[in-house]
Amino acid sequence: MSTTTTEQLSATTLLRFATAGSVDDGKSTLVGRLLHDSKSVLTDQLEAVERASASRGQEGPDLALLTDGLRAEREQGITIDVAYRYFATPRRRFILADTPGHVQYTRNMVTGASTAELTVILVDARNGVVEQTRRHAAIAALLRVPHAVLAVNKMDLVEYRESVFAAIAEEFTAYAVELGVPEVTAIPISALAGDNVVEPSAHMDWYGGPTVLEHLETVPVSHDLAHCHARLPVQYVIRPQTAEHPDYRGYAGQIAAGTFRVGEEVTVLPSGRTSRISGIDVLGRAVQEAWTTQSVTVLLEDDLDVSRGDLLVPTQDAPPTTQDVEATVCHVADQPLTVGHRVLIKHGTRTVKAIVKDIPSRLTLDDLSLHPHPGQLAANDIGRVKIRTAEPLPVDSYADSRRTGSFILIDPSDGTTLTAGMVGESFASPEPVKDPAEDDGWDF
Repeated sequence: MSTTTTEQLSATTLLRFATAGSVDDGKSTLVGRLLHDSKSVLTDQLEAVERASASRGQEGPDLALLTDGLRAEREQGITIDVAYRYFATPRRRFILADTPGHVQYTRNMVTGASTAELTVILVDARNGVVEQTRRHAAIAALLRVPHAVLAVNKMDLVEYRESVFAAIAEEFTAYAVELGVPEVTAIPISALAGDNVVEPSAHMDWYGGPTVLEHLETVPVSHDLAHCHARLPVQYVIRPQTAEHPDYRGYAGQIAAGTFRVGEEVTVLPSGRTSRISGIDVLGRAVQEAWTTQSVTVLLEDDLDVSRGDLLVPTQDAPPTTQDVEATVCHVADQPLTVGHRVLIKHGTRTVKAIVKDIPSRLTLDDLSLHPHPGQLAANDIGRVKIRTAEPLPVDSYADSRRTGSFILIDPSDGTTLTAGMVGESFASPEPVKDPAEDDGWDF
C-alpha cells in the first residue's frame, strides 16, 4: 500500500455496522455484493467462490460464500456465526458484522450489534415484516444503535414495484418509531442483481435516495467518547519487581470511556478509596493523558488495594454502587431464566454471584405490549429483570455508557451465557410482585 493511500485511510472515519434479518432474506448475499462491487475482494477469494459455486451447479458466483465461512453454513445455506469483515473505500473504513437470521442464533445478533453504530435490517419484499424482523428491530433499539437502514431486498422478485416497497417501509418505520429507534433509512434493493447496493438501480427510477454504500459512506458517525464519564475497568495488576523499578505497581486495562490525566483524583470502586494518578503508561511510554479504547497502565500515588474487577473513575464523576440492578435483557440461552435463578453477573472485568429477584414483564413483539410477571424468560425473549448481587457493583445507565451500563448473566454450573442486559433501559413495567425467593436463606 502506498504512503498516499495509507494517509488517506488514516484520515477517513470508521463505521461499525451489523446486518440482521430473517432467514433467507439475503444478508450474506448483500455483504458479498458490497465487498465485490466496492472492489474489496481479492482475486484469489473471488476465484475460490467461483469454483465453489460451479461445483454446486450455479451459473455465476454465489457472493454469499464470501462471508459464510463455516462448513455447516455452506451446506445448509444459512449463516450461523457472526462473520466479521473489514473493508474500505476512499471515503470511509468499515467493520461489518454479518449476523445470523435464524431465530436459534438471535444471541449472535446481540453480539454483532453490541458495538455497532448502524444496523442494516433486511426484509424479503415478498414476505414483508415478520416476527424476526421485529425482534431484530427491538434488539437494535435496546442496544441504542443510533442508525438503522431498512433494506427491502429481492425487489426483482416483485417486479420492482414501488407500492410493495412503500407498504413495507411504512409498516417498519412505524414499528421502529414506537421502539424509539432515532432514525430509519429505507432503501429498495436486489442484492443478487446489485440494484441500489453500490450502483443505482436502472429498474427503480421512482427511487431517488442513496444506495446502501452511499448511505454507509455518508451517515454521520461520532466516535468522540473522550468527553463521556471516564471509566477504567481494571483487568490486571502489573508488578514487575525489577531492579530498575522495585516498587512499580500499575493497574492495566482498556479505557471504556472518557479521558484520564496525570494528577487527577480518582476513586476505586466498589471500595470507595481515593488517590491521585501519578503516571500513565501507554505501550511502555509515559503519557500525560489517555482516552477511550486505549489500553493503559495507571499508577497511583497511594498504595491501595486494587485488583482485577475494580473500576477506576474520576472522584467527582463516580457512578453509584448498588446490589440491586434493574435492567432490560435479551435472554439468549435455551435454558429459561426464572425468578429465583442463581447466576453469575459479569460487569466489566468483575464477576459476582447474583439471584434473579423478579421478572416484572416480557415484551410482546407483535404489538409491543407488556406481558406482566411472566415468571420466566425463554430463549430470545426480551423482558425486564431485577437482580440482587452478592457484592456492590458500580453501574452506569446504559444510556450513558454502552460499556459500563451493560452486563451478561452466566450459568455458574457450566459457564453458559444466559442473558445480555442493559441497565436502566426500560419499557413501562407493571408493579412488582412479592419476591418468592426473598426468604430462601440467601443473605445478599
